[in-house]
Amino acid sequence: MKHKELIRTVKFVLFSASAGIIETLTMALCEEVIRIPGHYICYTIALVLSVLWNFTFNRRFTFQSTANVPRAMLLVFLFYVPFAPFSIWLEHMLADARGWNEYVVLVINMVLNLVLEYLWDNFLVYRDSKDTNELAQKQTAEEKSLSDG
Repeated sequence: MKHKELIRTVKFVLFSASAGIIETLTMALCEEVIRIPGHYICYTIALVLSVLWNFTFNRRFTFQSTANVPRAMLLVFLFYVPFAPFSIWLEHMLADARGWNEYVVLVINMVLNLVLEYLWDNFLVYRDSKDTNELAQKQTAEEKSLSDG
């Protein structure tokens, strides 16, 4: 069981890293190419895209959940009700108001997001529905046939 949770954590980190790439590329596009004024606006756009990406892949592959999608999305949205304004404020205060490098501030927010959202997803969103989708059932069947064989 501990092995399974370690694999789940590694998957979450890897999918979150891919969401981080989406977020960083979106930020760069908004800031450097489109030149949207206000770093926090670029961050907000990037955050929304990365959350959608992360939700989709972590639900299917990390938590292998059949949880009701609207309910799971609502719970993830509720995570972002306090987190998004806080992280947007942090982006604005550190990058816009104090002149910190916007990508350093982005990394700070990404690390906070990774840790807090993993805990939220694991212990609240998917608590009762982990390993219930067809991928998990197939994996369980394969493991059983190997142990029986």
